[in-house]
Amino acid sequence: MVEDLLTALALAGSGVAVYVAAAARVVKQYERGVVLRFGRLHGGIRMPGFTMIIPGVDRMHKVNMQIVTMPVPAQDGITRDNVTVRVDAVIYFKVVDPADAIIRVEDYRFAVSQMAQTSLRSILGKSELDDLLSNREKLNEGLELMMDSPAVEWGVTIDRVEIKDVSLPETMKRSMARQAEADRERRARVINADAELQASKKLAEAAAAMAHEPAALQLRLLQTVVAVAAEKNSTLVLPFPVELLRFLERSTPRGSGQQSAETVADALDMLTGGAEKRGVEKRGTDTEATEKLGTDAEVTEKEGEEEVESREAPMLEGPAPDRPERAAPAGRLPLQTEGG
Repeated sequence: MVEDLLTALALAGSGVAVYVAAAARVVKQYERGVVLRFGRLHGGIRMPGFTMIIPGVDRMHKVNMQIVTMPVPAQDGITRDNVTVRVDAVIYFKVVDPADAIIRVEDYRFAVSQMAQTSLRSILGKSELDDLLSNREKLNEGLELMMDSPAVEWGVTIDRVEIKDVSLPETMKRSMARQAEADRERRARVINADAELQASKKLAEAAAAMAHEPAALQLRLLQTVVAVAAEKNSTLVLPFPVELLRFLERSTPRGSGQQSAETVADALDMLTGGAEKRGVEKRGTDTEATEKLGTDAEVTEKEGEEEVESREAPMLEGPAPDRPERAAPAGRLPLQTEGG
């Protein structure tokens, strides 16, 4: 009798242990449990910890409440300004209502992924290329609003959407590079022109100051000479401005100035006299050469005339050479001379 009672108790304990093992469930901290009894939602949401269900009657689904990071596959599209681009993105979302996520949609992850792809293609067609490259924050907000409205009915909220990369055609990249280069060159030219304008204004102010104080120009000249002399140069070309002569003339006493003027005048007279003397000598040399040429021509002419006379004299004074008599023409008699 006792043995049968112990056996029954052991069997009952074993049955209870099996039932507890089959009915016990553990919900983690980042999960929520949804229990369906005979296919209908039963009770509330099971919170994290140990919970029990009826085996064979209840079925519990665990829903992850963490923020899910889901990459959106790259989408090919044409922007509003007719540029073909390829854009990929990433979406962050989480479940806020586990019951709706299980009951209202079959697979909320797949649904969110498809909705993200269609929304991304739609936003591409409404945007321009410049917005995709420089105004992504606005596009991200637009994507979030487009996806948040239907996702609320599924018990899902969209935390944020980010466009990761925008792939452009190679021809468009080269065009943008040329545009950026031209813009940089334009800015450099504007900066250079502005610097030239400021420098010209400063130079004008310096010129005005030097006009009031002529000595400043000489000081500046001396500073330039000192700066040039500091370099390793073998030849130094020093300009001598007229203003320096005037300055020296004003600063020199009157007696010394008259003596200097006389010295300069004497030097000029010497230079002028030397030039005139060289001119007279040259003219004299030219005259002598001309006269000599004339004399030589007369002598040559006289010698020619004497030679001609010497040639004609023998012909006039000497006996005539024997010449053969010409034959008389036919039909005529020869003339008879006296005595014959």
